[in-house]
Amino acid sequence: MTSSRMDGPEMDITVSAEPAAAFPDHRAATVAVPRTPAALAWRRFRADRTGVVAGVVVGLFFVVALAAPLISAVYGKDPYTTYGQNEPGLLDDYGYPTGALGGVSGRFWLGLEPGLGRDVFTQLLYGIRTSLLIALAVVLIITVLGTAVGLVAGYGGGWLDFGISRVVDIALSFPSTLFIIAFVPVVQSLFVSADQQTPTWMRVVTLVVVLSAFGWAPVARLLRGQVISLRTREFVEAARIGGASPARIIVRELLPNLWTPILVSASLSVPAYVTAEAALSFLGAGIDEPTPDWGRMIHRGAEVYLSDITYMLVPGVAILIFVVAFNLLGDSVRDALAPSDR
Repeated sequence: MTSSRMDGPEMDITVSAEPAAAFPDHRAATVAVPRTPAALAWRRFRADRTGVVAGVVVGLFFVVALAAPLISAVYGKDPYTTYGQNEPGLLDDYGYPTGALGGVSGRFWLGLEPGLGRDVFTQLLYGIRTSLLIALAVVLIITVLGTAVGLVAGYGGGWLDFGISRVVDIALSFPSTLFIIAFVPVVQSLFVSADQQTPTWMRVVTLVVVLSAFGWAPVARLLRGQVISLRTREFVEAARIGGASPARIIVRELLPNLWTPILVSASLSVPAYVTAEAALSFLGAGIDEPTPDWGRMIHRGAEVYLSDITYMLVPGVAILIFVVAFNLLGDSVRDALAPSDR
């Protein structure tokens, strides 16, 4: 018996030279196992060890963020109690943790915050929740808004495309960081008087709104270019000739072919907005006390790093690991979904 096996990206086929009658009924001379695009992408992703490791690391960050209250309860500490001020001997006369590495011990796994003496480990856990909540909300909004604008501009063309493109150009030309730093206090002062502290929920909402106001434009420009390249394809022309409405063509024909750039853009945007939120908190335009936040921790660490560098290193290393892992995951997702773009 002679046989040959052909492995291709779409199916595995085994062909035998002997007649089919030589095989029992439960065995076929030719076996074809089709693979869907999603299955092929998953297969390529699993073959990328770097992407798998990065995915595990990112997954751990998400699990820790979701389970922060449970971990805090088992650990027996919270990010708000000033342990160093409440118990003598944990801080020295200058307010710095006693012991090596910022007071690291079996009781305080990552030490204590200089000055207030709060637990660093629980601050880090809850800081992950804050940064991820804001980043994911912003990415969801800019992805939906940018996709809608890009689809309308790319498919509509003409004056509609021209007008939307000019709005996108204006949005991209703004110095967003400076504008946000100046704009956030103004917005908050409209709803909160000067003698009152701004509620945490208002700070979160303000950050999400202002970051989304500038973040949708790159997504819209990316999707507009993709739609322009697709709107003249045969399947779109066939749907148009068949009497399909523009809305149906956009939803049924164009959008399913745009999931790859949408997913890649979203996966690469999450770490960018995690660092953006941390930077705004570091500059005083983001999350304020007493809410745990990575940027606020680094800001406090920059004030005491000469005497206790540990407090700045802990959130800094956490952000570095998360951003690197998420960027590697985004690259692997892109390679898996669009291998021809490598």
